[in-house]
Amino acid sequence: MLSGMGDSTLTTDLGRVLVTGGSGFVGANLVAELLERGHQVRSFDRAPSPLPEHPRLQVVEGDICDRDTVTAAVDGIDTVIHTAAIIDLMGGSSVTEEYRQRSFAVNVGGTENLVVAAQAAGVKRFVYTASNSVVMGGKRISGGDETLPYTERFNDLYTETKVAAERFVLSQNGFRGMLTCSIRPSGIWGRGDQTMFRKLFDSVLAGHVKVLVGGKHAKLDNSYVHNLIHGFILAGEHLVPGGTAPGQAYFINDGEPINMFEFSRPVVEACGQRWPRLRISGAFVRWLMTIWQWLHFRVGLPKPPFEPLAVERLYLDNYFSIAKAERDLGYRPLFSTEQAMRECLPYYVELFDRMKADTQEVPVKAVSTGSPAG
Repeated sequence: MLSGMGDSTLTTDLGRVLVTGGSGFVGANLVAELLERGHQVRSFDRAPSPLPEHPRLQVVEGDICDRDTVTAAVDGIDTVIHTAAIIDLMGGSSVTEEYRQRSFAVNVGGTENLVVAAQAAGVKRFVYTASNSVVMGGKRISGGDETLPYTERFNDLYTETKVAAERFVLSQNGFRGMLTCSIRPSGIWGRGDQTMFRKLFDSVLAGHVKVLVGGKHAKLDNSYVHNLIHGFILAGEHLVPGGTAPGQAYFINDGEPINMFEFSRPVVEACGQRWPRLRISGAFVRWLMTIWQWLHFRVGLPKPPFEPLAVERLYLDNYFSIAKAERDLGYRPLFSTEQAMRECLPYYVELFDRMKADTQEVPVKAVSTGSPAG
């Protein structure tokens, strides 16, 4: 996907903003930042907002699959930033029809509901949250850009639904006066994270993994939540006629590709855990987790400790260039990985201690982790 080819100096105010998934990790942080910047914000989610009452914050609880609820949520809104989604990293023969229907209903059907309702309500701007996985496809990608084609290998429901939804959102750019774009985060982390490092801590506490997976030179990128929020806001501000963002997709990450184990090391060590040394083939572990996952759904074996997709990202280069976002949006990460890690380390240590207190202590010899895309 080529650059917007518009004028990157053309920007607009976001006006009144609707944030879907406003009670989640990303959404709540985004709502807080928008309020800090003086915006009127409406948070839409199935769960209550974790944020305190605020004179410029309106909270709507409801289901994105319900058209009447969605119609009410977009009423009077200028900019939609859509972060709500189900993250299902299951795929292949392990996917039941129930899981498939649920993921597509929320991630694709819900997005379509939101776009159509927003167009009818006169919303001017729509920013979608996709994932870097929409172009991955199980191959090594080093500094990939937005010209990469969509993957045709759907080994997990999350990627499959994100491809379908992003295609739809971008196809609607300009229809009934609403401009659209898409943001593709990498693994999202920071204060409030209940996915990336929680999965790591689950593995540490359960003692499931005894080795490091894959080679030490394999790299991926991550999206610190406040860098990602900065990208969302810039994208929305550039959704203006003649601007660069309309109809475009952008990779937004920290701009510092890193080996996942080196990224995780300071967190694990700060939690008082020993760092493993032995390594094992990533391809072998992925094959093993694929078989395990299949048996889990077919014969009731316990759920595998890692999704095959998460393992894949440990041993294949999977990182993406932010050059297009820099050029079109003026994006620069606000925080380096080192700065963000200093800010987040106390939160992650506290999270680990809480999880440890809630579970039977198990001796841990080694750890492994994966990071789902945003």
